[in-house]
Amino acid sequence: MGCKSKQIVATAAANDNTEVSQIIKGHYTNTYNFKTLNIRANAKYEDAKQSHSLNADIRIKKDEIIWINIKFFGIPMAKALITPTKVSYYEKINGTYFEGNFSMLSNWLGTDLDFQKVQNLFLGRAIDDLTKDKWIAEINEKLFKLSKPADTDLSKDFYFEAANYLLKKETISQTSQNRALEIQYPSYKEVEKMFLPNEINIKASQKDKITIDIEYKNTTINENLSYSYSIPSDYKAIEID
Repeated sequence: MGCKSKQIVATAAANDNTEVSQIIKGHYTNTYNFKTLNIRANAKYEDAKQSHSLNADIRIKKDEIIWINIKFFGIPMAKALITPTKVSYYEKINGTYFEGNFSMLSNWLGTDLDFQKVQNLFLGRAIDDLTKDKWIAEINEKLFKLSKPADTDLSKDFYFEAANYLLKKETISQTSQNRALEIQYPSYKEVEKMFLPNEINIKASQKDKITIDIEYKNTTINENLSYSYSIPSDYKAIEID
């Protein structure tokens, strides 16, 4: 089933009568029953040195593979393959590739990541498992806000609307490491009883500041997808701290 991103899921303002447990339960009521997810997207990347508008094909085999093909004016420029045990990508301009663990992605986006967290990011689900921590609930700008108690160096805030407890924004920061990540989900669409983002806006900083804006143009589920990925033999390996 295909779905264009112009469809918008209705949202509602939060009220003071909702407890932490209800917010968390409501968020996880939005289940993701799919085997594969195929997303065609427009993306814009910007940092202090460069800005690029790109197209991306994002394919997800649930809990197993995230495959990304990045194109510039329709020409494939880079590919990435993410599994629960490895992060790998190669790019054609400089003929380089990287293979390693999630520390590269973690440093790039300014927060500790693993496969499940990256998958959650694309699905519009809270990066962290909210059932594993204690939270403080309040109303902020007509949204439910869940925050970690302010007794550690690590600050986490998650914001939800009230109709379907969809995630609208999440912020994670660690002052001692000068790390910060903000992810916003302005709107959602419904595909086969699943709420999926129309767009994702990411701001991250650690050593550098980057912004990534992703707009989902078309989404299909449960197709037979391929995840072809082969690093050319003459490409040079790079190391990333």
